[in-house]
Amino acid sequence: MSAIEIRNVKKRYKDLQALKGVSLTVEEGEFFGLLGPNGAGKTTLISILAGLARADEGSIAVRGHDVVSDFRDARRALGVVPQELVFDPFFTVRETLRIQSGYYGLRNNDAWIDEIMANLDLTEKADANMRALSGGMKRRVLVAQALVHRPPVIVLDEPTAGVDVELRQTLWKFISRLNREGHTIVLTTHYLEEAESLCDRIAMLRRGEVVALERTSTLLQRFAGMQLFLRFTQGALPAELRPLEVESGAGNGNGRQHLLRLASYDDVERILALCRAAGCAFEEIEVRKADLEDVFVQVMNGPEVIEGLA
Repeated sequence: MSAIEIRNVKKRYKDLQALKGVSLTVEEGEFFGLLGPNGAGKTTLISILAGLARADEGSIAVRGHDVVSDFRDARRALGVVPQELVFDPFFTVRETLRIQSGYYGLRNNDAWIDEIMANLDLTEKADANMRALSGGMKRRVLVAQALVHRPPVIVLDEPTAGVDVELRQTLWKFISRLNREGHTIVLTTHYLEEAESLCDRIAMLRRGEVVALERTSTLLQRFAGMQLFLRFTQGALPAELRPLEVESGAGNGNGRQHLLRLASYDDVERILALCRAAGCAFEEIEVRKADLEDVFVQVMNGPEVIEGLA
């Protein structure tokens, strides 16, 4: 049984086709990344998954429970940390988590609430009113609310947006522990280094479609490879050398910084020879290993459908 099964989900908002037939499966125990630029459809997909919106076509199941026809069991199996800071200003942190427990029919849940607060550094704020908390503390409470009923599937929608380094480290330590204990994690984030270090597998959305779906290591090997960074003191990049879309040259105003993809180290000698023949003088030469950000830019600027989608 899969943790999440998404089949041909489509959603339109008036003239905007937010989702164009998204299909993907998240397996039990995976740490899964859902990436894409703003407006790609990530939050719409999560809203449908959480039962906050209805798909026009298609279906989503959480651990075999359809989110529409079997919504109670689907919702019990799911914990969602939303992007927006949504909270009730009239309760303390502990009261908020006890009330959230009550929504799932849980009594005497204080031991788990205490453990969550300890792992998210909320213990000292347990009796503080929600409206008195900083933005980072409120976000910690949102995470705690999503975990209060011990859901086997946890969805984190930009959980570290606008928060400090301490919270990011604390959160990932706790979430990684839950994943090791068998919880399935689905993460959306604009911090691509987080996705690269945490996620086993990644799906990339672009304009409402899945354009890449691979293991993280496979994506890095397949689309990234190595890169050669060049900075010139004089001359221009030869026309036969095509820089990546993430070319660094735009920043210095003289077009003399360039980033090129390498198939192997053997390419370095050929590229440097072409540059010298074109009259280029080098200020800096560096061979780099591409990261997930480089892959993301290549995929988002690539063909409409990535071959080998799996």
